[in-house]
Amino acid sequence: MGKNQDIVKVLLLILVGMFIPFLGSITLSYGFVPRTIVVTFLYFLVIFGLELGVVYLYFSFSGKRANKKIEQYKPK
Repeated sequence: MGKNQDIVKVLLLILVGMFIPFLGSITLSYGFVPRTIVVTFLYFLVIFGLELGVVYLYFSFSGKRANKKIEQYKPK
């Protein structure tokens, strides 16, 4: 369970770290309109979440496949 908590902490840190430049770029492009910034960031979070889901599925499936191959080579 510790591994998953570490991943969640790192992803939250990345998310907060991406919000600051995102806020700055939206402010420079469209001016400071809080509603526009919030809606745009929510779209960004949804797309980012989908991408993370795909990456998580890829790594979990490839990890299971690798574990099966390793089990074949272990002495019984």
